[in-house]
Amino acid sequence: MTQKSAATEDAQRTLLRLLSGAMASQVVGVAAKLEVADRLGSDPVAAGDIADRCGLAPQGMLRLLRALASLGLCAEPAPGRFTLTPVGALLRKGNPDSLHDLARLGIDPMTLRSVGELEFSLQTGRPAFDELHGKPVFTHIGEHPELSEMFNAAMSNGTRATAAALPEHYDFTRFTKVADIGGGDGTLLSAILGRHPQLTGVVFDNADGAAQAEGTIRAAGLSARCEVVTGDFFEAVPGGADLYLIKSVLHDWEDDRAVTILGNCRAVLPSNGRVLIVEPLLPDTVAAETPAQNPYLGDLTMLVLAGGQERTRADFDRLCERSGLTITGTTPLPPHPGLSLIEAVPA
Repeated sequence: MTQKSAATEDAQRTLLRLLSGAMASQVVGVAAKLEVADRLGSDPVAAGDIADRCGLAPQGMLRLLRALASLGLCAEPAPGRFTLTPVGALLRKGNPDSLHDLARLGIDPMTLRSVGELEFSLQTGRPAFDELHGKPVFTHIGEHPELSEMFNAAMSNGTRATAAALPEHYDFTRFTKVADIGGGDGTLLSAILGRHPQLTGVVFDNADGAAQAEGTIRAAGLSARCEVVTGDFFEAVPGGADLYLIKSVLHDWEDDRAVTILGNCRAVLPSNGRVLIVEPLLPDTVAAETPAQNPYLGDLTMLVLAGGQERTRADFDRLCERSGLTITGTTPLPPHPGLSLIEAVPA
């Protein structure tokens, strides 16, 4: 039998690491659910003490902590004693950069059952979630208050990095009023208005999506310059703005639905107005290196959950053309790899 080449061994190690991805996600998600990171710090803590605080059997906690250590979320400086790493600190609920709720959402049955039916969605082009539950995913979320709260918090987790970068990487000085379409809890618009005092704004989402928006805006001291309006962006969007911001919305939907959203923005857009789409922009071919938040895996997640997709520049050109818009340019949004600003004007 011939000896394996170094290249073959490297390839096997890569594939084996990928095959363990499902369990790695479970480990991180369960740790978030049990709030393990909130009970660890820079001083070593015994696994048994953490188990008591989390209501888990000592041996089970030891095994979980060692799995977390193997993934770089904590360290074991002495047998059975653990400290938190900077990566693990991102699972703390109170961390302003927390990904706690995003990690929990990743292991929620809503997500896992749909991902498990990927083949169905690839064969049919339909969201597996609808097949499993008999209703669209956002209807299901709206019917379950605890899930809705977790989903909204997870979306806020994912928006914070964008909120920190966007006000500095787009020229908002040209505008007077920004409408954030599908703006959720107002995290992104609050950051924009906070850096640009000449602006007023409106957060527009359905009642479930915007449930925390008033509180976010009030906490930022922006109640005098920002309102919250609830409604259905498939029916209409508020008029009166000269910039319509759409972040991480279009990828939730198939083309016809995305065109409806854009078309409703176009219907109220003034001649000097702009539509700013903030989403991953897929290259024409897969690059040698992909961002940590892999847009191609995100593409399949959108498919199984909602029937949506990530798109290339050509895809966005087609959507905008059908909506009466023309793209003027695209710009990567640093330091958020893979996320781009796509600006469109009336055609």
